[in-house]
Amino acid sequence: MNKALNLKTLDSLAIGAEFVSGLPGDPVTDNYTRQVPSACYSFVNPVAFPKARLIACSEDMLATLGLDPTECGTDLFTQVFSGTRLLSDMRPHACCYGGHQFGHWAGQLGDGRAINLGEVTSADGQHWALQLKGAGPTPYSRSADGLAVLRSSIREFLCSEAMHHLGIPTTRALSLIGTGESVVRDMFYDGHPKREPGAVVCRVAPSFVRFGSFEIFAARKEHDILKQLADFTIARDFPHLGQPGKDTYQAWFREICLRTADLMVHWMRVGFVHGVMNTDNMSITGLTIDYGPYGWLESYDPDWTPNTTDFEGRRYRFGNQPMIALWNLVQLANAIYPLIGETGPLESVLEEYKKHYENGWLDMMRAKLGFATAQPGDEALALDLVGLFRLAETDMTLFFRHLGEVVEAETPEQAMAHLAPAFYGEGPGNDARLAFEQWLGRYQARLQQEHSPDDARLAAMNRVNPLYVLRNYLAQLAIDKSEQGDHSGVHELMEVLKNPYTEQAGKAHLAGKRPDWARTRPGCSMLSCSS
Repeated sequence: MNKALNLKTLDSLAIGAEFVSGLPGDPVTDNYTRQVPSACYSFVNPVAFPKARLIACSEDMLATLGLDPTECGTDLFTQVFSGTRLLSDMRPHACCYGGHQFGHWAGQLGDGRAINLGEVTSADGQHWALQLKGAGPTPYSRSADGLAVLRSSIREFLCSEAMHHLGIPTTRALSLIGTGESVVRDMFYDGHPKREPGAVVCRVAPSFVRFGSFEIFAARKEHDILKQLADFTIARDFPHLGQPGKDTYQAWFREICLRTADLMVHWMRVGFVHGVMNTDNMSITGLTIDYGPYGWLESYDPDWTPNTTDFEGRRYRFGNQPMIALWNLVQLANAIYPLIGETGPLESVLEEYKKHYENGWLDMMRAKLGFATAQPGDEALALDLVGLFRLAETDMTLFFRHLGEVVEAETPEQAMAHLAPAFYGEGPGNDARLAFEQWLGRYQARLQQEHSPDDARLAAMNRVNPLYVLRNYLAQLAIDKSEQGDHSGVHELMEVLKNPYTEQAGKAHLAGKRPDWARTRPGCSMLSCSS
């Protein structure tokens, strides 16, 4: 059968509303900033943008939703996914949740600039929630306007899809649309606001429920709604766990913990730094969610954070992410405690998180190093390498990519030559070079235990060590062009990042080290929550 015959037009797409149908909502329909008690959501309409224009669309996500690829070129597509027009079955709403921000309870937060349109069921039975970011204010906007600027929207659109193609659990992005209107933002909160082009991203995910979705009802002691939300989430996103009950809630928390541990391993594998790991930015289904001031390690630095708001304490620095995830899981455990009534089972699962992460990290490092077997000295070899990265300014992505070129028969000095493209400046000094060569000697001895052909090992390493990631300066260059009306940089990155593990002809400029000019430039080395 021709699969094209099953593709849908946008106006024939079935839009569901299980979230609003199955959970209590806000009885107030007026859209003004307020506390919203005893409700999981508030109905709210997006604003209209009559000058909206499509900038980019994910063909992969279109196909997942079962939409004909030509749909993204229609006026209806632009109108719907800018929020200007609603399809008949859509019931737009913003969700209520709370959260711990930078370690402190912040109370009610909610979708301040996100509006959920409804849900689509794909051909494989997967539910996909459609959500517009930047389509106007909601009751949860606090003092903000609910809008988004082009620079942050480009970053969210590109990174959502890039992470998916890296094999990392993530929310997705369907479209990026310019609103044709400007938005005033003070990028670094330093008293220098300016007008920037506005945009709307359509985010897509099986669920946008967060840790903070449960925290808010626990904090308010609205335990009946806490249970309703938990039961709904289990039935929809964890149906294999069975009917709600104490044992099911325990199994559910365990799966959340293990999924979160796996996610942290992935982030550490590719050098991704989320930047703002508040509990309201942690997905209950183990997805990477809310792409704000994120960044990618250029030179390896476990203390680096891209978020200017976090520069002093560096709470959300790269090397601290696994422990922050655990801290956040503790807050979730506190929130769902009323469903279980015992601390022992929750504490046991939190201990399991630690072991699961540690084992997962070591397995991940073995794969990055090209080891198909496990040997007793592997952990020391991996940890020693990470320590070496601090002796010379080393590009983590390029180091592991070129490490696959090292062969057993070479001397350590010859092996070191393969790694030259991974070092900044003039490369390691004499002492650092000697330390790297000594490590390479140990590494080559370990390779002899694998009994694997060099070409097979290189192919295996290239499947887990990407060549192309969304480097901070590449994203900023694309933003610079887009703000001038040229979106070719966005399109080029989008295409290349679909195949991050495969070398692509003519794209070497997207795989290079960070240039010197990007070391201190805003958007390349530092970001803020302003969008």
